[in-house]
Amino acid sequence: MTTDQETKSLPTRVRFDPVHLDKAPEVEAFLGRLGLGSFDADTVVAHIGRNDNWAGTTTTGAKVFVKRVGGGDPADVLRRYHRILAFEMIASRLSGSELRGPELLGSDEEHRLVAFTRLEDAQSGFELSTDDAFDDALCRRAGRILGILHTLPLEPGTLDDDPHPSPSMDHFDALSLPVFIHSAFAEIESWSLLQSDAELAAALHELRRRETAAPQVPTHGDIRLDQYLLAADDLYLTDWEELRSGDAARDIGGFTGEWLYRVIQGIPKSISEDPGHTFGREATHEDILAHGAREIDRLRPRIEAFWAGYRETRSTLDDGFTTRVAAFTGWHMIDRMLAGAKFGTRLSAGDRAAAGIGRTVLLAPQNFTSVLGLEGTS
Repeated sequence: MTTDQETKSLPTRVRFDPVHLDKAPEVEAFLGRLGLGSFDADTVVAHIGRNDNWAGTTTTGAKVFVKRVGGGDPADVLRRYHRILAFEMIASRLSGSELRGPELLGSDEEHRLVAFTRLEDAQSGFELSTDDAFDDALCRRAGRILGILHTLPLEPGTLDDDPHPSPSMDHFDALSLPVFIHSAFAEIESWSLLQSDAELAAALHELRRRETAAPQVPTHGDIRLDQYLLAADDLYLTDWEELRSGDAARDIGGFTGEWLYRVIQGIPKSISEDPGHTFGREATHEDILAHGAREIDRLRPRIEAFWAGYRETRSTLDDGFTTRVAAFTGWHMIDRMLAGAKFGTRLSAGDRAAAGIGRTVLLAPQNFTSVLGLEGTS
């Protein structure tokens, strides 16, 4: 029998019921062609992500993770599928490197399927951060991994060089009819706020201009805490669908933005645990500011450790790099609002607060590099 204390000490696991395999017969056929048998249905779970996926043990005893790259635009789906395979080609040259993902077992272009060795007892960075276990040492390793990626010497044409699709500046003028029709109410609410903000739009146009002018290096393109996996003390970076030549500052801003977002999420808990706070009393503006500052002080060492690790493997930065990082941190906060709005009927107070802070950072990113723990500019 598990006690309450033991339950609290168990690591966080975010798992879901996958799409039933009867509705995806191509998955079992794919595993069969790879000689892996078929999934034992009792073992199969799904992980958080935008794509259908299945993780479990097969009838041959293999631990397997299968992902079906999906989406509405077939051309975009194929590009994302090919980017995953591009990383595998690159990774095959990096034996012994800290930059690695789970072993690729096979791929099926017709059905946009990829199969990897499932990492047993793995925790994502999101799960680790929920348990307050994505500590300074892991953040430093995460930074080293990105530094290695950003300094890879690749032949021209190895990677997709299309501009990153986010943020879509067209949406700041108007949503297309298909986007509007398929948007949740909270998304419409989000865009009504953003489209009326001329200063924000101008700051994002400037960021995209500076991104285009920046040195182009191999980038992950979609850095979030849950893209890192820890298994048996090995740290992996996964989900390479947005791999491309781009501005390294976007990747760093994604990581720092994740921690700034956690600052916002942590304010209510920080207030509730304050001995001086009266239960049931509504938090004042001063309470929120004070506890926000407290949370920043608590979590800034994570970013500082990440930044130190990054500089260990990437020593030379272009002028203005950390300012662009701060700007991408601000955009990440707004992007988190938009992502959360896809699943809600109304915007939450937390998402509004995150977007407001993101806006503040975006309008004057040069003022926030120190606050975010980004020191050592070139």
